[in-house]
Formats: sequence, structure tokens, C-alpha cells
Amino acid sequence: MNNVSRQVRNWGWVGIAMAFTAMWSVQAFAADLKIALIADKTGPLEFYAKQTSAGFAMGLDYATNGTMMVAGRKLVVIEKDSQTRPDVGRNLLNEAYNDDGAEIAVGGTSSAVALAMLPVAQDNKKIFIVEPAVADSITGDKWNRYIFRTGRNSSQDAVSNALAIGKPGTVVATLAQDYAFGRDFVTAFKTALAPTGAKLVDEEYAPPATTDFTAPYQRIFNTLAKEQGHKVIFLNWAGGNPMGALKAMDPARLDISVATGGNILPALVAYKDFPGLEGAAYYYYDIPKNPVNDWLIAENKKRFNGYPPDFFTCGGFIAAQAVVEALKKTNGSTDPEKLIATMEGMSFESPKGTVMFRKEDHQLMQPMYAFKIKVDPKVVWAIPELTHVISIDEMKIPITNHRQ
Repeated sequence: MNNVSRQVRNWGWVGIAMAFTAMWSVQAFAADLKIALIADKTGPLEFYAKQTSAGFAMGLDYATNGTMMVAGRKLVVIEKDSQTRPDVGRNLLNEAYNDDGAEIAVGGTSSAVALAMLPVAQDNKKIFIVEPAVADSITGDKWNRYIFRTGRNSSQDAVSNALAIGKPGTVVATLAQDYAFGRDFVTAFKTALAPTGAKLVDEEYAPPATTDFTAPYQRIFNTLAKEQGHKVIFLNWAGGNPMGALKAMDPARLDISVATGGNILPALVAYKDFPGLEGAAYYYYDIPKNPVNDWLIAENKKRFNGYPPDFFTCGGFIAAQAVVEALKKTNGSTDPEKLIATMEGMSFESPKGTVMFRKEDHQLMQPMYAFKIKVDPKVVWAIPELTHVISIDEMKIPITNHRQ
């Protein structure tokens, strides 16, 4: 074989090798992108978790135009049940990152579970999007730079509700769950009420599994009996039925009004006992008017036998949008430094309108909705009628973390 033949043959092998290299490079780049979704699918918050899961699936569908692809990579969701147990949530997130190959994780239904998972994201240097846990400490003193939260925080709940019910001459007593969810809310609520001219005169806390509310309600009645002005009991509770217990004790006989934030549709059934009840909601499907929400309503009704999207469906949807929006901007890269740089200050159009991750603490800034309860006998649940859209600018949400 002459030199020319040898060169031709060698160049042929080089070409084949280059072709295989290119092929493997494309395959490596196009590998499935795994996302872990960890939620409390068993336990007292299972209804919330199932809504989050449904919303997340629809959000991915919407944000990828039905392809489940971003930058040539197929999105694969790995779902896990944290059972409302902090230790389980922590272990599952570690498993998702290290055994399942998840490059991004989303979850944390209970604040206690979410808080247990935060250090795992930092140890693994991977992005964890918290949805829907609300404790302020998640983006406060327990925060680390790998944490982003699409869910509202306790301060957003507290400030919006304070703006919805706070007026000069109003005296308020609170009943809240005795852990981060309840205590963070009341701390922020008290601060936010002060500029409105209202004052908080009593704080009652009870374990999350409480079924007999007689004692805390009686203490509240005794405190409010000594006060002058418009008397209000504000409930901050997830799960259970403190409203049913309160109705049985008939606060109206003592000229006491009831207020609380928005909730899932099944919980809104209990609100029918309190027409005119005021508060502020994170989401009610009939309030926001925009194309994204229109799509969500139509799709949820199509998938779930005519049922509209609920409180946590919206949250899961927005979390999925955030994942896809970030990945589009990084061209499919899940490098944490690129994602952090991309997501800080990132805004997008959600079912609630324009939302934005605050750079300082990665908290999603979003509008909230002041409402008054209307009872329609043709509708199973009470209807939160919009009284005022509380804009991002109206809510002065404190930054409480120590940026790392």
C-alpha cells in the first residue's frame, strides 16, 4: 500500500472517530434532564401536595408548548412522598440528587419539611425551588444561595392580610399553628398591622393536629371582651377545621368578626358560614385576568372533570414555569452558578400576572388579592370576591436573610 493510500485510510478512520465523538457529544448534551418533585403526599397536607403535583405537570406542559423539551433535553420528573416528615424529606432530597441524578429539585409542602431540606441543597450545590412552604425562615435565617422559592412567604400572607383588614379602631386576636408556619405569620402580621391603625391584642397557638379549639377560642373571647372597637379573630391555619369549631361557639353574639386568608376550594366551603368575611388570598381562579390563567383554568377543567384550578395548583404551575424559564435562558445548562445568575431578578408571566425572583433572598415577589366572602347557593364553596389587587409595590416585604 502506497503512502497516499495509507493517508486516505487513516483520514477515513479519523473521520469515523470524529463522527462518533460528535454523536456521543450530542447524546451527552441531549441526556434527559431529571427534576425531583418532593411533596407531602401522605399526611395532613396531602391535598395540598396533590394539587402541587397536578399544577407542576400542567406548568411544564404550558411552558414547553407540550413538548416536555428544553434546549434539546427531555424533562423527566421524579416524584417522591415526604410524608410530612422532616427526616424523610431530607433523605429523599439527598437520594434524588445523588442516586436518581436529579439536577434540580422542587418541593416542601410543610415548612418543617422544607426547612430540613435546605442544607441538603447547599451540601450538594444544587438548586432547590421551595413550593409551597411559607415559613419566613426559608428565605430568611435558614436560607442558602441554592434556594429559590416560588411559593409566597409568611410575610406576604401577613402583610397582604393586614392591608386587607387593618383599619383604625380594629382590635385583632390570632389563632395560629404552633410551629414556624404559624409563628412566622403572626410575627409579620403584628408588624404589618401597626401602620394601619389596627392593633394585635392576643396571640393563641395550638398544635397543628388540634381538633378541640374550645380553650384557645375562650381565651380569645375573654381578651376581646375587654377591648373597644371592631373586634376580629384572625385564623392562620392549614388543614383541620378551626372555622367549624368557631362557628359552633357563635362569635357574632359577642360582636366579634372572623377573618382569614384564602384557601383551597374544599376549605372554602366552611367560609359559607361567615358571609362578609374579609382577608387576602394568594390565588382564587376567578380573580386574575390574563392569558396564562385562562390557559390554566381551561386545562385544569379538561383534565379534572370540569373542576377549576385551586390554590396550590397555581403554585405548582408557577414552580414549573420558573424551572423552564431558567433552563431556556441557560440553554439547558443546570450548572448551579449559571442558574443562580439567571434566576436572580428573573421575571415571567404567570397565572397571577408578572412575578419576579428578588435577588437578595430569591423570594418570588407576586401580587396578592384582598377579598370579601360572597355566598352563592348555586356554588358549593364560598366565593372570595376581589376588593383590591395588592400589588408587589404595596407590600413591603422585609429581607431577613444573611446573604451567603
